[in-house]
Amino acid sequence: MANAIEKVNPITLTFKDGKTYTLEFNRNSVQSAERAGLTLHDVLEMSKPATVIPILFFAAFKMHHPDMTREKADKIITEMGGLPNTVVQRLIELYVTPINTLIRDEDDGEAKNVTISL
Repeated sequence: MANAIEKVNPITLTFKDGKTYTLEFNRNSVQSAERAGLTLHDVLEMSKPATVIPILFFAAFKMHHPDMTREKADKIITEMGGLPNTVVQRLIELYVTPINTLIRDEDDGEAKNVTISL
């Protein structure tokens, strides 16, 4: 039987003015990030951090805050003085979680309710 995908807790940003944002990904927000140029390879390898981190941060808003703009997300990064490494690592975990729901290991057994023949 396939292993369950482990839940990764979202990131919550709470500002002094009381405004709160929840950063998380679902398949739609990952697809939006991909349309913006983000690739799984770039995220996992952090091959272009000056490009990847702002897109990843912006895309993490889209699930719960679809009206967030890239300019506003970039401004938040600046106001925060950059993102702590722990936040970047959590964003990566959050980004990968919905992708993992699409892929499973071969040795996890048979697919549910379907037989696969190759």
